[in-house]
Amino acid sequence: MFQKFFLLFFRNIKRNKTSLFINLVGLSTGLTCTLLIYLWVNDEIHFDKFHKKDSQLYLVMQNSKLTNSITTSEMTPGLLAETLIEEIPEVEYSASVCYAGTPILSVKDKNIKAKCIYASKDFFNIFSFNLIEGNESQVLADQNSMVISEELAMKLFNTTKNTISKTIELGHNKTFLVTGVFSNVPSNSSLQFDFVLSYEELKATRSSSFFNWLNSNFYTYLILKQGTNIKQLNTKIAGLIKLRSGESYRSLFLKPYSEKYLYGTYENGKQVGGRIEYVKLFSIIAIFILVIACINFMNLSTAKASKRSKEVGINKVVGASRNKLIIQYIGESIVLSIIALIIAVNLILLLLPQFNDITGKQLQFNFDLSIIFSVLGITILTGLISGSYPAIFLSGFNAATVLKGKFPSSIGELLIRKGLVIFQFVLSIILIAYVLVVYKQIEFIETKKLGYDKDNIIYLDCEGKVAENRDAFLSEIRNIPGVVNASAAGSSIIGSHSTTSDISWEGKKLEDINDFETQWVDYDYIEMLGIEMKEGRSFSKSFGSDSSKIIFNEAAIKLMGIKDPIGKVVTQWSENKQIIGITKDFHFESLYTKVNPLFFMLAPPGWPMKVTIKINNGTEKETINELRIFYEKYNPGYVFEYKFLDDDYQAQYTGEKRVSILSSYFAGLAILISCLGLFGLAAFTAERRRKEIGIRKVFGSSRLNVVYLVTGDFAKLVFISILIALPISFLITRQWLKSFAFRIDLEWWFFLIAGLSAMLIAWLTVSTQAIITANINPTECLKDE
Repeated sequence: MFQKFFLLFFRNIKRNKTSLFINLVGLSTGLTCTLLIYLWVNDEIHFDKFHKKDSQLYLVMQNSKLTNSITTSEMTPGLLAETLIEEIPEVEYSASVCYAGTPILSVKDKNIKAKCIYASKDFFNIFSFNLIEGNESQVLADQNSMVISEELAMKLFNTTKNTISKTIELGHNKTFLVTGVFSNVPSNSSLQFDFVLSYEELKATRSSSFFNWLNSNFYTYLILKQGTNIKQLNTKIAGLIKLRSGESYRSLFLKPYSEKYLYGTYENGKQVGGRIEYVKLFSIIAIFILVIACINFMNLSTAKASKRSKEVGINKVVGASRNKLIIQYIGESIVLSIIALIIAVNLILLLLPQFNDITGKQLQFNFDLSIIFSVLGITILTGLISGSYPAIFLSGFNAATVLKGKFPSSIGELLIRKGLVIFQFVLSIILIAYVLVVYKQIEFIETKKLGYDKDNIIYLDCEGKVAENRDAFLSEIRNIPGVVNASAAGSSIIGSHSTTSDISWEGKKLEDINDFETQWVDYDYIEMLGIEMKEGRSFSKSFGSDSSKIIFNEAAIKLMGIKDPIGKVVTQWSENKQIIGITKDFHFESLYTKVNPLFFMLAPPGWPMKVTIKINNGTEKETINELRIFYEKYNPGYVFEYKFLDDDYQAQYTGEKRVSILSSYFAGLAILISCLGLFGLAAFTAERRRKEIGIRKVFGSSRLNVVYLVTGDFAKLVFISILIALPISFLITRQWLKSFAFRIDLEWWFFLIAGLSAMLIAWLTVSTQAIITANINPTECLKDE
C-alpha cells in the first residue's frame, strides 16, 4: 500500500518539476514565517508566567479619579504591602518593591554598576527567582542584607559558590553582607535587576514621607491564598487609601501579575489593550502567509488536474473508491508539507539570530515535546488545508469521461481558482498598505518637532564627589572643548515623571483633582534643552534664590484656568511658590498621549540628580572621551556610564519599529509567495493555450498581443483584489493610528501606492512568462505532443 503511494507520489513529482519547486518554495517560506512568528508569540504569551505560584500572584493597581479622567498606575504607597498582610486574611505573602537605579558596587579594586531594587523580606517567596544560595524567607530579613545574581557574583568574586557572608561596598560609603545568590533573571521577566537590598534599609535611609499614604513610590505584589474570590477582595481593598489618608479620589484593585505585560494599557480606569494587540496582529499575519502558500498549492494542483485525470480514471476502474483517492491526494499534500518543513527548520536555524536581533529577544528553537507537537500540528494542518480542495476536485472525476480523453472542467472550478488568487492578493495588498502607514507614522514620530532639543545630549548619575560638589563639577565640564552646556535634573526629561495632586491655586474648586508631573532641575536646564518660554523667565542666578519659584507648562495653566499667571502664587506641598514662567508645551512623553500638566522646580542642594550635558554636533566621540578622562580623575572609584537622551526618545517606540521591520519582511514574503503561484498559473495557462497562441501568431498576432492575451486575465484579478483590499486596509490602519494622540493623516495615495505596487509586481511576474511564450516559434506551438 505505502509502496504504491510513494511510487505514484514520486512519478507525479517527476512529471511536474516546476509545480513541485513553486509549491516547495511557497510552503517552506510560509512555514518558516509561521514558525518564527509562533516562537515570538509563544514567548510573548508566556512572559512572566514562569513563576510557580503564577495563578496566585497579583499586582496591586491604583485608579485616580481626576476632574476630567481616570488614570491608572502600578505605583502604590509604601505602607500598603505590610498593611495588606496584617489586615487581609486572603493575603498569604506581600512585598513592596522600589527601583533604585544603577548604583556602584565595589569589591577590592573592582567597581561595577548594577541594577538595584529594594524589596520586602518575602520577595523570594512570591517570585520564583531561583536561589542558588540562601533561604527564601531569610535572605532579606536583615537591614544590611544583599542578594546578588550569579552573573554579578562572577563579576565581583569570580565564582558563585561560597559567597554567603562576603561583603560588598555600595556607593563607597556603606558595606552590605551577601545573604543569597539567585540565578540570572530570565529574559521573559518584567522585573529585571542584578541585586536586591532590604526594604528595611530603604526605610532607614528615606524620610517617613516617602512611605506615607499620600505618595505612591512602590510596586506592591501579593500571593493570595488559593480559592480567593478576587471580586470580593477588590471590593474590600478599594477604599483602603481613603481609610488611611482621607483621600477619596484614589482606589485600589488587583490584576494578575502575568497579565500586565500583554494587557498594560488603560483608558479612564478600564483595560483597553497593550502588547496583546501585536500578538494578535502577528498571529493574523502568520495565518495570512500560510493561507497564501496553501492557495498556491490548491491552484496549481487543480490547474494541473488534466495531467492526472487518466490516473484518476484508471484508479476508479480498478476499484478505488473516492474516499481512498481523497486520502491518497491529501497524503501527498502532507508529505510535501513535511518536506517543506525540513527545509523550513533549516531556514529557521539559519535566520533565528537575525530574527532575535530584530525582535530584541533570545528565542531558541528547542526540539522539546511542546515545540515538536506544535510544529508537526502546523505542518499537518497546512497539508490538510492545501490538499483538501484538490483532493475533492480530483477524486470527483468520472472514470468513463476522463478515459475518453475529455477533461471535465467547470465554471465553478475556474471561479474558485480565480477567487483564491483574488484572496491571495487581497491579503498581500492589506499587508503592503499596513507597512506603508506604519512606516509613515514612525517617520512622523522621528521628525516631529517636540518643543525641545534631544540631539547630542547625554546624562549620567550624580554620585560620589560629583553629588557633593555638583555646581563645581558642572562649572568645570563646561570648559571641556566640545561641551556646549551642562546642567542637571532629577530624571531624564523624556517619559513620565513623578506626579502630585497636592497643589492649590486661587480659584481652585474643592472637586478639582488633577495630577501634575514634576521635574526638579538646576539652573540652565530649560535653556540647554531649548524649551521655549511662552511667558516670563526661566530659573536664573541673576534674580537671587529661585527656590521658592515655580515654572508651569501651557497645559498646566490651561487646566488651572489662571489668567495672567506670572507673579501669581500657588501652594505646592504646603509651601507657597511664585509663578515666574510658562513654557510652551513640549512632548516629554510619547506621542501616544496628549501633553500633560507639568511644572519645574529648582532642586535643593544634595537632591538626587542626573548631570545633563549638551555636546557639539560632530564632536561626540572626542568630547565623550575627554569627559570620561576628566570624570575618572574627578570622581575616582566611580564608573563613567552615560545615556543619550535621544535613545530614551527612540526607546518609547521600540515596539512600533520592530513591528514595522517585521511587517515589511512578512509583507514582502507574502507578495513573493503570491507571485510564485501567479507565475505557475501563468506558465500553465500559456501551456494550455499553446496551440491557440501558435495559430494567432500564424494569422498575424504580434508579440504584444500574445503578452496581453496571457496577462490580461491575471491583471483583472489583481485589479479586483485592489478594489476589495483598499477599504479594508483603510479601516485597519485607521484603527491602529487611533492609539496615537498625535498621528499622521491617512492620505489616499498611501493606498494607491499599495495597490499599484501589487499590480506592478504581479504584472512583471506574469509578463515574464508571457514574453517567453510570445517568443516561441509558432511551428513549435502547433506540433503534436
